[in-house]
Amino acid sequence: MRLLLVACLRPRTGNATTAARIREKNELESRSSLEEKNRTDHLEAAGHTCILKDAFRYEGPSEIANLISAEKYEAALAIHLYKGGRLLQGSSIPFGIIFGGTDINEDIKHEEKHRVMGAVLEEARFAVAFTEKMKEMAESEWPYAGNKICVQTQGIMTTPSTTFNWKRFLQNAGIPQDTDNLCLFILICGLRRIKDPLYLVDVFSEWHRKEPNVHLAIIGPTVDPLFVSEVKEKIKRSPGVHLLQEIPQDDLHAAVKRCFAVVNSSISEGMSAAVLEAMDLDVPVLARNIPGNAAIIKHKDTGLLFADPQEFVLLSKSLMNDPTLEKKIVTRAKDYVKKHHSWECERKTYQSLILRLQ
Repeated sequence: MRLLLVACLRPRTGNATTAARIREKNELESRSSLEEKNRTDHLEAAGHTCILKDAFRYEGPSEIANLISAEKYEAALAIHLYKGGRLLQGSSIPFGIIFGGTDINEDIKHEEKHRVMGAVLEEARFAVAFTEKMKEMAESEWPYAGNKICVQTQGIMTTPSTTFNWKRFLQNAGIPQDTDNLCLFILICGLRRIKDPLYLVDVFSEWHRKEPNVHLAIIGPTVDPLFVSEVKEKIKRSPGVHLLQEIPQDDLHAAVKRCFAVVNSSISEGMSAAVLEAMDLDVPVLARNIPGNAAIIKHKDTGLLFADPQEFVLLSKSLMNDPTLEKKIVTRAKDYVKKHHSWECERKTYQSLILRLQ
């Protein structure tokens, strides 16, 4: 079949990461590059042709309808029930939906978006949720869709660079390289309010003043320019906290392997690829205790969950002072990812679901 895949392709956002992962790409490319290469290997491996289009480039369903007609698509997929799904309303071809995370966690609270998402879900042949909790939330809003929704966790593949320059990375971050006992935490996210990268800044900077060897590096692209200005101003006044631009995925994975822990402070998550990748790379994770994170992290078993900034510091210190706990978390997290986030299993699921569009 000739398939259309509609997704929001802003670099390093969850939806773009999902699209890139389904395409079996190890490095998230620019928006234009994604569209030019437009192959989805999960599906092409089964003999389909899949063309990726950026949802931000289309105003509404009529434009997508014209695209479908002109390029003769036979079926479609959309990532994010509202942002991508609304463009397929009234579609002349069958389609499926992959929940994005913010659609079920946040957009569902807005009356008009809720109405649109319900209509999209009613038309869809199937929907994919990353977690059982996400499926339950959708079913509670739209009971008729229960038999359409399947759960498929994100598949993970990590590719740390073998030529990564750690000293240059620290230099670019403004982190002293002569610190013998450097303890670096990394927070990876697109810079927007829903990711709340400033949540830990004050408490971390206070901790750094007392213990200069601890540093926090925030890495990610500009998603909300106004918010980024706020982030930069805050970090200027916060010793020990550093803001870095995004780097290639294989370099990012290599940097993660050299850090002490990966941090997630989001207000809402569907399923954080950065968290799962850290777990796969044998690096401890400290994550804000929200449903999306709690769905993949068992506290003090596969990671640590914190309820507020003060608890983050306490848990971080306990992890630094307890090598046995660190080893336990790293080992069990790695086993968890291997068992529940298999890239091969994800491929089989999507190949099977596409049969419902024939």
